[in-house]
Amino acid sequence: MPERRRTPALPDRLTDRLPDRLTALRTPADPGFWRSPVRGARFTAVLGMVLLAGLTLLFVTGLLSYAAYNPDLDPVNDKTPGKGWLGFYLFAWPTGPHWLYRLTQGVHVTVGIVLVPVLLAKLWSVVPRLFVLPPARSVGHALERLSVLLLVGGALFQFITGLLNIQLDYLFPGSFYTLHFYGAWVFLAGFVTHVALKLPQAVRVVRSGGIPRGGAGPLAAPGSPAEADTTAAPDTLAAPDPLPATLSRRGALVMVGAGSLLLLITSAGRSFDGPLRRIALLTPRGGTDQGPGPNAFQVNKTAAAVRIIPADTGERWRLTVRGPVGELRFSRTELLAMEQHTAALPIACVEGWSTSDQLWRGVRLSDLAALAGYPDSPPDLFVESLQRSGSFRKAALRDNQVRDGRSLLALEVNGAPLSPDHGYPARIIVPAAPGVLNTKWVETLTFGEL
Repeated sequence: MPERRRTPALPDRLTDRLPDRLTALRTPADPGFWRSPVRGARFTAVLGMVLLAGLTLLFVTGLLSYAAYNPDLDPVNDKTPGKGWLGFYLFAWPTGPHWLYRLTQGVHVTVGIVLVPVLLAKLWSVVPRLFVLPPARSVGHALERLSVLLLVGGALFQFITGLLNIQLDYLFPGSFYTLHFYGAWVFLAGFVTHVALKLPQAVRVVRSGGIPRGGAGPLAAPGSPAEADTTAAPDTLAAPDPLPATLSRRGALVMVGAGSLLLLITSAGRSFDGPLRRIALLTPRGGTDQGPGPNAFQVNKTAAAVRIIPADTGERWRLTVRGPVGELRFSRTELLAMEQHTAALPIACVEGWSTSDQLWRGVRLSDLAALAGYPDSPPDLFVESLQRSGSFRKAALRDNQVRDGRSLLALEVNGAPLSPDHGYPARIIVPAAPGVLNTKWVETLTFGEL
């Protein structure tokens, strides 16, 4: 009788692959889907503590930047009309120290850039929690999930719009000022709620070391012989079935820090002269190269870019000054014949770049206010430029800015006449003010009620 053929057993190599195939069928809602050995409670907590400090600093310096525009002084300064009670904190922006805006806005932009790797690492570390089902197990859990939505969405929106603004790429619809201002408050709502819910837990994890189940210390190489602390709470961020470790959690943190350091080196130099400015490869350094000479420092917009032509600034140009005495008109020669004063002041732009102190020379705004009919107490000032289009071709300055003896209608810089790109024939220069309020190509000064 012929022998019956038996069905051969599955090859060992095929059966060995079955667990991997089953793993591949898992959904992101399954904890086993996420297998990176780097994720862990303390890894996330350390990143969270860095972001807590950094994002708080960003929010405070952002509010200061907005206040520096004096948006409650005049509608022309207010790029977020209808803000209502959200402007409760606004105050009269001071003129001292003269480098104040250079510092606050430089810190704001630099910290924002440096935090990008930290933010991305933090979002990566908690991404499994975004897929947890059911979405809400209780009221408290629903509140936490909502705070995460506002936090993540708000942070990404703020960072993306901020980075695009630094690069002068206005790809988003609407005004950057409006979007960034309201986005900051949406972000703050999620940030404060999330911190209130998670900060105590994060502090405990960082202090205790938060040794997760599985035996590996949170910053040690996963799979190392570190002894497990069986009394510690389970680490819900750690993978239940991690892949073999190729990088320790400490090494991952070092990589994040190295990324932030690289961004610092290649961006912070836009606020300094010399070699540091030349290696600020990731951020515009204030416009075109101005070449050698007294006017060889950064500009935010050139005369050609705003269509200022020589005929606008030539012999026929006159400065119009308005006040209680009526309307006065001065040629550049007449302005140069007035008492001249000097002030060493920087230019600082909202994009984060700034210059060192330049030596400006011209007529004090307070002296022009006296000619206009305010000899004792200079009032607010409304400035209009020859520029016919674009933002901040008109700007308002507070009375404290007009009174400051360093506030000038500048005619020269560093011992030479202003170049066309720096505002020839005359420009405003005010200590501690954002660059856009230092109006170039000035045509009219109106002192008094705005």
